[in-house]
Amino acid sequence: MSPTASTPITADHQGAARTHAAPRADVPGGGEVLTMGVEEEFLLVDRHTRAPVGRGPRVIEAASRTLGPLVQPEFFTAQVEVCTTPTTSPAALRAQLAGLRAELVGAAAGEGCLLLAAGTTVIRPERALTVTRDARYRSIASHVAPILGNYDRVVCGCHVHVGVSSRAEALDLANRMRPWLPSLQALAANSPFDRGRDTGYASWRAVEHARWPTVGPAPVLDEAAYERVADALVRSGAVLDRRMIYWFARPSEHVPTLEIRVADVNARIDTVVLLAVLVRGLAATLRAEAAEGRPAPDLEFARLSEAHRRAAVHGLDGEGLDPVSGAGAAAWDLITRLRAEAAPGLAAAGDLSLADALLDRVRTEGGGSAQQRAAHRRRGRLSDVVDGLAEAVSTA
Repeated sequence: MSPTASTPITADHQGAARTHAAPRADVPGGGEVLTMGVEEEFLLVDRHTRAPVGRGPRVIEAASRTLGPLVQPEFFTAQVEVCTTPTTSPAALRAQLAGLRAELVGAAAGEGCLLLAAGTTVIRPERALTVTRDARYRSIASHVAPILGNYDRVVCGCHVHVGVSSRAEALDLANRMRPWLPSLQALAANSPFDRGRDTGYASWRAVEHARWPTVGPAPVLDEAAYERVADALVRSGAVLDRRMIYWFARPSEHVPTLEIRVADVNARIDTVVLLAVLVRGLAATLRAEAAEGRPAPDLEFARLSEAHRRAAVHGLDGEGLDPVSGAGAAAWDLITRLRAEAAPGLAAAGDLSLADALLDRVRTEGGGSAQQRAAHRRRGRLSDVVDGLAEAVSTA
Protein backbone atom coordinates (compact mmCIF):
# COMPACT_ATOMS: atom_id res chain seq x y z
CA MET A 1 0.00 0.00 0.00
CA SER A 2 1.29 3.44 -0.84
CA PRO A 3 1.93 5.64 2.22
CA THR A 4 -0.23 8.29 0.62
CA ALA A 5 -3.27 6.13 1.25
CA SER A 6 -3.18 7.27 4.86
CA THR A 7 -4.48 10.53 6.27
CA PRO A 8 -3.30 13.39 4.00
CA ILE A 9 -0.86 15.92 5.37
CA THR A 10 1.01 18.99 4.28
CA ALA A 11 4.56 19.84 5.25
CA ASP A 12 6.64 22.93 5.78
CA HIS A 13 10.20 23.35 4.55
CA GLN A 14 11.75 22.55 7.89
CA GLY A 15 10.53 19.00 7.71
CA ALA A 16 7.95 19.20 10.49
CA ALA A 17 4.87 17.33 9.37
CA ARG A 18 1.77 19.45 9.76
CA THR A 19 -0.60 16.72 10.82
CA HIS A 20 -3.30 16.33 13.42
CA ALA A 21 -1.66 13.87 15.78
CA ALA A 22 -3.82 14.23 18.88
CA PRO A 23 -4.34 11.29 21.25
CA ARG A 24 -6.91 8.70 20.21
CA ALA A 25 -9.06 6.64 22.57
CA ASP A 26 -8.91 3.24 20.93
CA VAL A 27 -7.50 0.94 23.61
CA PRO A 28 -9.88 -1.81 24.76
CA GLY A 29 -11.47 -0.50 27.91
CA GLY A 30 -11.43 3.11 26.74
CA GLY A 31 -7.84 4.14 27.37
CA GLU A 32 -5.84 6.46 25.13
CA VAL A 33 -3.10 5.51 22.73
CA LEU A 34 -0.97 8.40 21.54
CA THR A 35 -0.39 8.73 17.83
CA MET A 36 3.17 8.68 16.55
CA GLY A 37 4.96 9.70 13.39
CA VAL A 38 8.52 9.81 12.09
CA GLU A 39 10.64 12.09 9.91
CA GLU A 40 13.74 10.57 8.31
CA GLU A 41 16.53 12.53 6.62
CA PHE A 42 18.59 10.61 4.05
CA LEU A 43 21.82 11.22 2.16
CA LEU A 44 22.27 10.77 -1.59
CA VAL A 45 25.62 9.44 -2.82
CA ASP A 46 26.86 8.65 -6.30
CA ARG A 47 26.61 4.93 -7.00
CA HIS A 48 30.20 4.82 -8.32
CA THR A 49 32.18 7.20 -6.10
CA ARG A 50 29.92 6.77 -3.03
CA ALA A 51 30.46 10.49 -2.35
CA PRO A 52 27.53 12.84 -1.61
CA VAL A 53 25.94 14.43 -4.67
CA GLY A 54 23.39 17.21 -5.00
CA ARG A 55 20.73 15.38 -6.97
CA GLY A 56 18.04 15.80 -4.33
CA PRO A 57 15.76 18.07 -6.39
CA ARG A 58 15.52 15.51 -9.21
CA VAL A 59 15.04 12.61 -6.79
CA ILE A 60 12.30 14.51 -4.96
CA GLU A 61 10.59 15.39 -8.23
CA ALA A 62 10.49 11.72 -9.21
CA ALA A 63 9.42 10.42 -5.80
CA SER A 64 6.76 13.08 -5.31
CA ARG A 65 4.73 11.66 -8.20
CA THR A 66 3.80 8.88 -5.80
CA LEU A 67 4.50 10.34 -2.37
CA GLY A 68 3.32 13.90 -2.85
CA PRO A 69 4.19 16.09 0.17
CA LEU A 70 5.47 13.11 2.16
CA VAL A 71 8.84 13.65 0.45
CA GLN A 72 10.56 16.99 1.01
CA PRO A 73 13.83 18.83 0.43
CA GLU A 74 16.31 19.26 3.23
CA PHE A 75 18.99 21.88 3.86
CA PHE A 76 21.49 20.48 1.34
CA THR A 77 20.64 19.27 -2.16
CA ALA A 78 22.46 16.03 -1.27
CA GLN A 79 19.64 15.25 1.19
CA VAL A 80 16.01 14.22 1.04
CA GLU A 81 13.46 13.83 3.81
CA VAL A 82 10.30 11.80 4.21
CA CYS A 83 7.62 12.00 6.87
CA THR A 84 4.97 9.46 7.81
CA THR A 85 1.36 10.17 8.56
CA PRO A 86 0.20 9.72 12.17
CA THR A 87 -0.74 6.27 13.36
CA THR A 88 -1.28 4.35 16.58
CA SER A 89 -0.04 1.07 15.06
CA PRO A 90 3.66 0.08 15.02
CA ALA A 91 2.91 -2.28 12.12
CA ALA A 92 1.33 0.54 10.14
CA LEU A 93 4.26 2.81 10.96
CA ARG A 94 6.71 0.17 9.76
CA ALA A 95 4.75 -0.33 6.55
CA GLN A 96 4.77 3.41 5.88
CA LEU A 97 8.51 3.66 6.48
CA ALA A 98 9.15 0.71 4.17
CA GLY A 99 6.98 2.22 1.43
CA LEU A 100 8.58 5.64 1.70
CA ARG A 101 12.06 4.18 1.59
CA ALA A 102 11.25 1.96 -1.39
CA GLU A 103 10.00 4.92 -3.39
CA LEU A 104 13.11 6.95 -2.54
CA VAL A 105 15.48 4.08 -3.33
CA GLY A 106 13.89 3.74 -6.76
CA ALA A 107 13.94 7.48 -7.43
CA ALA A 108 17.57 7.69 -6.31
CA ALA A 109 18.56 4.79 -8.56
CA GLY A 110 17.03 6.62 -11.49
CA GLU A 111 19.46 9.47 -10.85
CA GLY A 112 22.51 7.23 -10.41
CA CYS A 113 22.40 7.48 -6.62
CA LEU A 114 22.35 5.27 -3.57
CA LEU A 115 20.15 6.25 -0.64
CA LEU A 116 21.96 6.18 2.72
CA ALA A 117 20.65 6.29 6.26
CA ALA A 118 23.67 7.50 8.20
CA GLY A 119 23.98 10.48 10.51
CA THR A 120 27.02 11.89 8.67
CA THR A 121 28.80 11.50 5.34
CA VAL A 122 31.02 8.41 5.27
CA ILE A 123 33.08 9.53 2.26
CA ARG A 124 34.19 13.12 1.80
CA PRO A 125 32.27 15.12 -0.82
CA GLU A 126 34.25 15.65 -4.00
CA ARG A 127 33.08 19.27 -4.19
CA ALA A 128 31.38 21.75 -1.90
CA LEU A 129 27.75 20.88 -1.30
CA THR A 130 25.01 23.30 -2.24
CA VAL A 131 22.14 24.59 -0.19
CA THR A 132 18.66 23.85 -1.48
CA ARG A 133 17.23 26.69 -3.58
CA ASP A 134 14.53 27.69 -1.18
CA ALA A 135 14.20 31.19 0.24
CA ARG A 136 14.07 29.96 3.81
CA TYR A 137 17.07 27.67 3.48
CA ARG A 138 19.05 30.45 1.83
CA SER A 139 18.20 32.77 4.71
CA ILE A 140 19.27 30.14 7.22
CA ALA A 141 22.51 29.58 5.29
CA SER A 142 23.34 33.30 5.52
CA HIS A 143 22.42 33.32 9.20
CA VAL A 144 24.69 30.42 10.13
CA ALA A 145 27.44 30.84 7.51
CA PRO A 146 30.21 31.20 10.14
CA ILE A 147 29.16 27.80 11.53
CA LEU A 148 28.73 25.92 8.27
CA GLY A 149 32.09 26.83 6.78
CA ASN A 150 32.57 25.29 3.35
CA TYR A 151 29.22 23.46 3.28
CA ASP A 152 30.51 19.89 3.51
CA ARG A 153 29.15 18.89 6.91
CA VAL A 154 25.85 17.12 6.40
CA VAL A 155 23.87 15.70 9.30
CA CYS A 156 20.85 13.41 8.96
CA GLY A 157 18.50 12.78 11.85
CA CYS A 158 15.40 10.82 12.71
CA HIS A 159 12.70 12.80 14.53
CA VAL A 160 9.85 11.13 16.39
CA HIS A 161 6.53 12.91 16.97
CA VAL A 162 3.91 11.91 19.53
CA GLY A 163 0.45 13.38 19.71
CA VAL A 164 -0.45 15.56 22.68
CA SER A 165 -3.54 17.44 23.78
CA SER A 166 -1.94 20.89 23.97
CA ARG A 167 1.31 22.83 23.89
CA ALA A 168 1.26 22.91 27.69
CA GLU A 169 1.24 19.11 27.75
CA ALA A 170 4.01 18.94 25.14
CA LEU A 171 6.22 21.16 27.29
CA ASP A 172 5.44 19.19 30.44
CA LEU A 173 6.38 15.94 28.69
CA ALA A 174 9.57 17.55 27.34
CA ASN A 175 10.52 18.48 30.91
CA ARG A 176 9.88 14.93 32.12
CA MET A 177 11.70 13.22 29.23
CA ARG A 178 15.02 14.97 29.77
CA PRO A 179 16.64 12.16 31.85
CA TRP A 180 15.82 9.54 29.22
CA LEU A 181 16.90 11.26 26.02
CA PRO A 182 20.63 10.43 26.34
CA SER A 183 19.74 6.73 26.30
CA LEU A 184 17.59 7.16 23.21
CA GLN A 185 20.50 9.01 21.62
CA ALA A 186 22.85 6.12 22.45
CA LEU A 187 20.41 3.58 21.07
CA ALA A 188 20.24 5.45 17.75
CA ALA A 189 23.95 6.31 17.38
CA ASN A 190 24.80 5.71 13.72
CA SER A 191 27.54 8.09 12.58
CA PRO A 192 31.04 6.90 13.50
CA PHE A 193 32.58 7.99 10.18
CA ASP A 194 32.68 11.51 8.83
CA ARG A 195 34.19 12.65 5.53
CA GLY A 196 36.60 9.76 5.23
CA ARG A 197 37.71 9.21 8.82
CA ASP A 198 36.70 7.31 11.90
CA THR A 199 35.83 10.04 14.39
CA GLY A 200 36.12 7.87 17.50
CA TYR A 201 32.50 8.70 18.28
CA ALA A 202 29.43 6.52 17.92
CA SER A 203 27.44 9.61 16.87
CA TRP A 204 29.54 12.30 15.22
CA ARG A 205 26.29 13.83 14.02
CA ALA A 206 25.71 14.92 17.61
CA VAL A 207 28.94 16.93 17.49
CA GLU A 208 28.28 18.53 14.12
CA HIS A 209 24.65 19.25 14.87
CA ALA A 210 25.56 20.94 18.15
CA ARG A 211 27.29 23.71 16.17
CA TRP A 212 23.86 24.97 15.16
CA PRO A 213 22.09 27.56 17.33
CA THR A 214 19.83 26.16 20.09
CA VAL A 215 20.72 22.49 19.49
CA GLY A 216 20.86 20.78 22.88
CA PRO A 217 18.74 19.83 25.88
CA ALA A 218 15.55 21.83 26.19
CA PRO A 219 15.25 24.16 29.17
CA VAL A 220 12.54 23.40 31.72
CA LEU A 221 9.60 25.55 30.67
CA ASP A 222 5.89 25.94 31.15
CA GLU A 223 3.79 27.51 28.42
CA ALA A 224 4.24 31.11 29.58
CA ALA A 225 7.99 30.67 29.92
CA TYR A 226 8.19 29.05 26.50
CA GLU A 227 6.53 32.06 24.93
CA ARG A 228 9.00 34.41 26.62
CA VAL A 229 12.07 32.34 25.71
CA ALA A 230 10.99 31.73 22.12
CA ASP A 231 10.23 35.42 21.57
CA ALA A 232 13.56 36.40 23.11
CA LEU A 233 15.50 34.02 20.85
CA VAL A 234 13.88 35.52 17.76
CA ARG A 235 14.27 39.14 18.92
CA SER A 236 17.94 38.62 19.76
CA GLY A 237 18.70 37.22 16.31
CA ALA A 238 19.86 33.88 17.69
CA VAL A 239 17.28 32.25 15.41
CA LEU A 240 15.32 33.54 12.44
CA ASP A 241 12.03 32.23 13.78
CA ARG A 242 10.63 29.63 16.12
CA ARG A 243 11.10 26.80 13.62
CA MET A 244 14.85 27.26 14.17
CA ILE A 245 14.54 26.28 17.83
CA TYR A 246 16.22 22.89 17.60
CA TRP A 247 16.02 21.62 21.18
CA PHE A 248 16.19 17.86 21.68
CA ALA A 249 12.52 17.94 22.68
CA ARG A 250 10.26 20.69 21.38
CA PRO A 251 6.57 21.39 20.85
CA SER A 252 5.44 21.78 17.28
CA GLU A 253 4.57 25.32 16.25
CA HIS A 254 1.84 24.03 13.93
CA VAL A 255 0.13 20.98 15.38
CA PRO A 256 -0.30 19.32 18.79
CA THR A 257 2.79 17.12 18.88
CA LEU A 258 5.95 16.77 20.90
CA GLU A 259 9.00 16.23 18.68
CA ILE A 260 12.03 14.27 19.92
CA ARG A 261 15.18 15.17 17.95
CA VAL A 262 18.10 13.26 19.49
CA ALA A 263 18.39 10.32 17.08
CA ASP A 264 20.65 9.71 14.11
CA VAL A 265 18.82 8.36 11.10
CA ASN A 266 19.17 4.57 11.10
CA ALA A 267 19.42 2.10 8.24
CA ARG A 268 17.36 -0.62 9.93
CA ILE A 269 13.64 0.10 9.94
CA ASP A 270 13.20 -1.95 13.10
CA THR A 271 15.46 0.45 14.98
CA VAL A 272 13.28 3.36 13.87
CA VAL A 273 10.12 1.55 14.98
CA LEU A 274 11.80 0.77 18.31
CA LEU A 275 12.62 4.44 18.85
CA ALA A 276 9.05 5.45 18.05
CA VAL A 277 7.41 2.97 20.41
CA LEU A 278 9.85 3.78 23.20
CA VAL A 279 9.19 7.52 22.84
CA ARG A 280 5.45 6.89 22.82
CA GLY A 281 5.69 4.52 25.78
CA LEU A 282 7.68 7.08 27.75
CA ALA A 283 5.21 9.81 26.88
CA ALA A 284 2.25 7.72 28.02
CA THR A 285 3.97 6.77 31.28
CA LEU A 286 4.99 10.35 31.98
CA ARG A 287 1.49 11.65 31.24
CA ALA A 288 0.21 9.35 33.97
CA GLU A 289 2.89 10.58 36.37
CA ALA A 290 1.86 14.16 35.63
CA ALA A 291 -1.78 13.30 36.29
CA GLU A 292 -0.72 11.93 39.70
CA GLY A 293 0.90 15.28 40.50
CA ARG A 294 4.47 13.99 40.47
CA PRO A 295 6.97 16.78 39.71
CA ALA A 296 9.32 16.74 36.76
CA PRO A 297 12.91 15.83 37.70
CA ASP A 298 15.25 18.68 38.57
CA LEU A 299 18.49 18.01 36.67
CA GLU A 300 21.79 19.85 36.66
CA PHE A 301 22.35 21.10 33.11
CA ALA A 302 26.06 20.24 33.16
CA ARG A 303 25.28 16.67 34.23
CA LEU A 304 22.64 16.30 31.53
CA SER A 305 25.01 17.65 28.90
CA GLU A 306 27.67 15.17 30.00
CA ALA A 307 25.17 12.33 29.69
CA HIS A 308 24.49 13.38 26.10
CA ARG A 309 28.23 13.70 25.42
CA ARG A 310 28.88 10.17 26.63
CA ALA A 311 25.99 8.85 24.57
CA ALA A 312 27.54 10.47 21.49
CA VAL A 313 31.00 9.10 22.22
CA HIS A 314 30.15 5.56 23.29
CA GLY A 315 26.71 4.80 21.95
CA LEU A 316 25.77 1.38 23.28
CA ASP A 317 29.31 0.13 23.75
CA GLY A 318 30.62 2.02 26.78
CA GLU A 319 29.75 3.82 29.96
CA GLY A 320 27.02 6.40 30.03
CA LEU A 321 25.89 8.68 32.80
CA ASP A 322 22.70 8.67 34.81
CA PRO A 323 21.75 12.37 34.65
CA VAL A 324 19.59 12.05 37.77
CA SER A 325 22.11 10.48 40.16
CA GLY A 326 25.30 11.54 38.39
CA ALA A 327 26.60 7.97 38.57
CA GLY A 328 28.28 6.26 35.67
CA ALA A 329 26.55 3.18 34.29
CA ALA A 330 26.89 0.87 31.32
CA ALA A 331 24.88 2.10 28.37
CA TRP A 332 22.77 -1.07 28.32
CA ASP A 333 21.98 -0.70 32.01
CA LEU A 334 20.62 2.76 31.25
CA ILE A 335 18.62 1.36 28.33
CA THR A 336 17.17 -1.25 30.69
CA ARG A 337 16.10 1.52 33.07
CA LEU A 338 14.51 3.41 30.17
CA ARG A 339 12.57 0.31 29.18
CA ALA A 340 11.38 -0.13 32.77
CA GLU A 341 10.23 3.50 32.94
CA ALA A 342 8.40 3.18 29.63
CA ALA A 343 6.90 -0.24 30.47
CA PRO A 344 3.47 1.00 31.69
CA GLY A 345 2.98 3.07 28.55
CA LEU A 346 4.32 0.29 26.32
CA ALA A 347 2.00 -2.24 27.93
CA ALA A 348 -1.04 0.04 27.64
CA ALA A 349 -0.47 0.31 23.88
CA GLY A 350 0.28 -3.41 23.47
CA ASP A 351 3.90 -2.66 22.54
CA LEU A 352 5.83 -4.28 25.40
CA SER A 353 6.68 -7.58 23.71
CA LEU A 354 7.54 -5.78 20.47
CA ALA A 355 9.88 -3.37 22.26
CA ASP A 356 11.59 -6.25 24.07
CA ALA A 357 12.06 -8.21 20.85
CA LEU A 358 13.52 -5.21 19.02
CA LEU A 359 15.79 -4.35 21.94
CA ASP A 360 17.05 -7.94 21.98
CA ARG A 361 17.84 -7.68 18.28
CA VAL A 362 19.91 -4.53 18.77
CA ARG A 363 21.70 -6.12 21.74
CA THR A 364 22.52 -9.19 19.64
CA GLU A 365 23.44 -7.52 16.35
CA GLY A 366 24.85 -4.25 17.66
CA GLY A 367 23.80 -0.66 17.05
CA GLY A 368 24.26 1.24 13.83
CA SER A 369 27.71 2.61 14.66
CA ALA A 370 29.01 -0.85 15.60
CA GLN A 371 27.68 -2.31 12.37
CA GLN A 372 29.35 0.42 10.30
CA ARG A 373 32.69 -0.23 11.97
CA ALA A 374 32.30 -3.98 11.50
CA ALA A 375 31.73 -3.44 7.77
CA HIS A 376 34.89 -1.33 7.60
CA ARG A 377 37.03 -3.83 9.50
CA ARG A 378 36.38 -6.62 7.04
CA ARG A 379 38.47 -5.06 4.23
CA GLY A 380 39.34 -1.59 5.46
CA ARG A 381 37.20 0.04 2.76
CA LEU A 382 34.79 2.88 3.43
CA SER A 383 33.00 1.90 0.23
CA ASP A 384 31.94 -1.30 2.02
CA VAL A 385 30.40 0.82 4.77
CA VAL A 386 28.43 2.80 2.19
CA ASP A 387 27.30 -0.32 0.37
CA GLY A 388 26.16 -1.93 3.60
CA LEU A 389 24.15 1.14 4.54
CA ALA A 390 22.57 1.30 1.09
CA GLU A 391 21.62 -2.36 1.21
CA ALA A 392 20.14 -2.06 4.70
CA VAL A 393 18.01 0.98 3.85
CA SER A 394 16.52 -0.82 0.88
CA THR A 395 15.58 -3.91 2.92
CA ALA A 396 12.21 -3.77 4.68
